[in-house]
Amino acid sequence: MPSGTRKNHLPLFTTLTIFTFLSLFTYAQSKDEQAIRQLLARQTEQWNKGNIEGFMVGYWNNDSLLFVGKNGPRYGYRAALANYKKGYPDTVAMGKLHFDILKLEPVSATSYFLLGKWTLHRSIGNLEGYYTLLLRKIDGQWVIVADHSS
Repeated sequence: MPSGTRKNHLPLFTTLTIFTFLSLFTYAQSKDEQAIRQLLARQTEQWNKGNIEGFMVGYWNNDSLLFVGKNGPRYGYRAALANYKKGYPDTVAMGKLHFDILKLEPVSATSYFLLGKWTLHRSIGNLEGYYTLLLRKIDGQWVIVADHSS
């Protein structure tokens, strides 16, 4: 190579390294987001089959699970399950559920915040509202650890 035409490949190397890092980060992020969206899709499917226990699989099965509704905060998986069963005693009351995810963003490597809208299409009158979820990756699985629904 003649003198004076020597090229510095460092900027290209740096650019490729940054691109690779960002691609891997984006891939990991979208993988987690896909898992969370699948969790909500499974919940919707179970609800629409009339299976409240199946719907609850998306929640953290722990006494520290937080659910906030019109009556204030309630703790515990069993309490949330009992509340759902009381409020929705049959498939007529349950109707058909639809979730719209309005915002889904990471809070940390193991936590996501979700803002959404829920709609129940029912023969006895439709219901709708908004919800916020805090999801955590626990033992390799995404679960809802806090739910505020209105």
